[in-house]
Amino acid sequence: MKITTIVLDSVGLGYLPDAARFGDEGADTLDHTVLKTGVELPNLAALGLGRVPGVHSLPPAEAPQGAFGRMAEVNPGKDTSTGHWEFVGVQLEHPFQVFPQGFPHDFLQRYAERIGVGGWLLNRPYSGTDAIRDYGDAHLETGFPIVYTSADSVFQVAAHTGKVGLETLYAWCRAAREMLVGPLAVARVIARPFEGQPGSFSRREDLRKDFALEPPHNVLDVLKEGGLEVVGVGKIPDIYAHRGFTREVKSKNNADGIARTMGLMQQDFSGLVFTNLVDFDAKFGHRRNPEGYAAALRDFDTALPGILAGLGPGDYLFIVSDHGNDPTWRGTDHTREYGMLLAVGPGLAGRDLGTRETFADLAATWAGLFGLEWGGPGKRIV
Repeated sequence: MKITTIVLDSVGLGYLPDAARFGDEGADTLDHTVLKTGVELPNLAALGLGRVPGVHSLPPAEAPQGAFGRMAEVNPGKDTSTGHWEFVGVQLEHPFQVFPQGFPHDFLQRYAERIGVGGWLLNRPYSGTDAIRDYGDAHLETGFPIVYTSADSVFQVAAHTGKVGLETLYAWCRAAREMLVGPLAVARVIARPFEGQPGSFSRREDLRKDFALEPPHNVLDVLKEGGLEVVGVGKIPDIYAHRGFTREVKSKNNADGIARTMGLMQQDFSGLVFTNLVDFDAKFGHRRNPEGYAAALRDFDTALPGILAGLGPGDYLFIVSDHGNDPTWRGTDHTREYGMLLAVGPGLAGRDLGTRETFADLAATWAGLFGLEWGGPGKRIV
């Protein structure tokens, strides 16, 4: 048996009851995108997405081909690590650290000394594309790293590939990962290489690299220890600091991630294929581009029949999301929303999965379907 789980990164299904605490009451990534653009998603609707509570933009299928529902997030946050850790059964008592005023000056002094540079640039929450536009020239002159963060728990370092070698940038990020511990611990340190000339800088997303905090023991470990293949596609292995995987498969974009996932579904092994499709979030949500977001949704919807055709008679497919990133919302940050939950497998057609109390139900379900003991949080979905 093979379980394929695809994360539609940031395709939230409406704001959570506690969204006001995050400034997100009223956010609704899926509905607002569909209503703004008129995009049609017939295959997702056929699985039952239009039957999910709070989804008003898609027609409710009379006879859904899959099981349908939504998941509430327990973890205190709305970022990639918070949601993905909860998927695998890690519930946090405290949120990851964020730095809305930038990182402490004394820390950056120690960091600059460690990596052998005379200073740094920026150091505050900032759009990544704006960071290289506004500070790229100064970076080329000084060689100093462009350091910035966001509303998420991230320490991002941008450097020009022609000024600072790629391996040097990665080394800078590894140093930051080692230093950002205790009260300064962030979920992810992210290398943001860019290229080009003043006035026309562009990020090299294919060379981006994440250095995550390592999660505690979780369901990925349980599957691996149980002798199963655990294959991470796209940025999935990075999110978990490469813990719990038997194989890692890189992807360039959503289309490549879908193609690699479909290829893995055809291979002869028993285990988990766990994929993140990041373009919704990185290319369109943060940039508040509803038309681009809608096009990415349409592309996934078009690919969905081929994904379904790759399921064997005893296989399962879960389509989920980790948070929202409403492209019609104010600002450029993630939004606190319900996660999507669609499931296809034996006996699941037409089943209403309701509103799950935690993303960790996914972990309990993976372990249960493979007949492995799971002592962590969550209840089986199927």
